[in-house]
Amino acid sequence: MAGRQAVKAYLDLLSQPCRALLIFLKHNKIPHTVELIALRKGQQKTPEFTKLNPMQKVPVLDDNGFILTESDAILKYLATTYNVPDHWYPKLPEKRARVDEYTAWHHMNTRIHAATVFLQEVIFPMMGQPKNPVKFEKALADLDGTLDMLENMFLKRQAFLCGDDISLADLLAVCELMQPLCSGRDVLKDRPKLLSWRSRVQSALSDSFDEAHSVVYQLREKFTAKL
Repeated sequence: MAGRQAVKAYLDLLSQPCRALLIFLKHNKIPHTVELIALRKGQQKTPEFTKLNPMQKVPVLDDNGFILTESDAILKYLATTYNVPDHWYPKLPEKRARVDEYTAWHHMNTRIHAATVFLQEVIFPMMGQPKNPVKFEKALADLDGTLDMLENMFLKRQAFLCGDDISLADLLAVCELMQPLCSGRDVLKDRPKLLSWRSRVQSALSDSFDEAHSVVYQLREKFTAKL
């Protein structure tokens, strides 16, 4: 895209959608720069960032002055604007609809349930709040139901969530399901079908996957060292 400057991504890599965006940019070799926004330090609440995104959330994309928020919208914008392989967000209406179907479901299922486990087990104790056993067990049960749906509705007998190749659906899902690993909890360990799926996703993404998840691995080491 001649004449365009590199896109700028505002990210906190402890955020699952931010990692998904960084992986997509790196893997598809989209020219980009990154400005880290530390949510734990409240940097998203500064006047400068609030002007950029009044919702005070990450990720945010600046593409030559076009500002976009919300990871789902950002990823689909990049997939349709830049020269990336069609499998990420297919042009064929039926295939694209499958990706849209998953991403519409994702926010109130995979995302919220995996994030709740992470909050209950990692973030709340770090803030001095004891883990609530009742709420934690409910969070695990809710996530278990979501994993059942991933296996039985989306994955079924195909290699990836929306077909035979990786898509934005797999990228968003895998980043969420990696989040509980911050405490050493692998939520897929007793699910061979989903473990195989995760291995295929990691293989498809090569180095960009582990690079983006280095913060998860570091936090896991610190958390498990305290046990």
